[in-house]
Amino acid sequence: MERIELLEDLRQRVAEWRAAGRRVALVPTMGNLHRGHLSLIEEACRRADRVVATIFVNPLQFGPSEDLDAYPRTLVEDQRRLMEAGCDLLFTPTSQVMYPNGQESQTRIEVPELSDILCGATRPGHFVGVATVVCKLFNMAQPDVALFGEKDFQQLLVIRRMVADLNMPIEIVGVPIARESDGLAMSSRNGYLTAEERALAPGLHRALLGVESVLAAGASISEVEAATAAAIGEAGLRPDYISIRAAADLAPAAETDEDLVVLAAAYLGRARLIDNLRIRRTAAR
Repeated sequence: MERIELLEDLRQRVAEWRAAGRRVALVPTMGNLHRGHLSLIEEACRRADRVVATIFVNPLQFGPSEDLDAYPRTLVEDQRRLMEAGCDLLFTPTSQVMYPNGQESQTRIEVPELSDILCGATRPGHFVGVATVVCKLFNMAQPDVALFGEKDFQQLLVIRRMVADLNMPIEIVGVPIARESDGLAMSSRNGYLTAEERALAPGLHRALLGVESVLAAGASISEVEAATAAAIGEAGLRPDYISIRAAADLAPAAETDEDLVVLAAAYLGRARLIDNLRIRRTAAR
């Protein structure tokens, strides 16, 4: 696996692949990789001839009181894991490469409506930072396909909307959530959990598992959301939000919607955990 830091070197390598007729996949990450990230690489290998992973801890998507400085940097181990998973090239740009005129002068990409709800309400500006850095990485690597984990379901839809609105010729693929054996969604921030907190953390997923049956029993969406928030609190976490939405666009779920997603975020110690669960139901007529 080759590691590249400069944009001109990345573009030269991708141009060589394209000249040879190769299909290119991109997997953007912030490093501190776990099995969920590696599942993205493995799926990328199935969908393309060459796979580019990126590691860049993007300051634009962190709020003033968030964990930018403390975010784990594990480049040596990340490189080993990527190579074993079949990645062809690792792009590790510096902030100077990504934002040569400084962050304050950086042109920004905003996806309205989708960016201001759910996690965006708690983390104002977060999805502007995400959309901006992903747009830049797309322009840098020029991939045919890009892969993202479905754990960050709102992020996935923000990126899909951006690609559609800006007419980017890139296929966006969502890869199912990778979970620990007890159901906890894998996340780089799980490393913040103490042993006691780690034992409580699966309570978030368990609370979501009860949503489908309660909806099927006839409870209203607002009743289910309130009951699920209570269940998360009883499990020892502090709920940030719990919301049942239309899976296609995250609009508030209507009683006639059949393809739903229940999304939740909760605090546990230093960690903010997110999770979601897709639900199919027979709509009320």
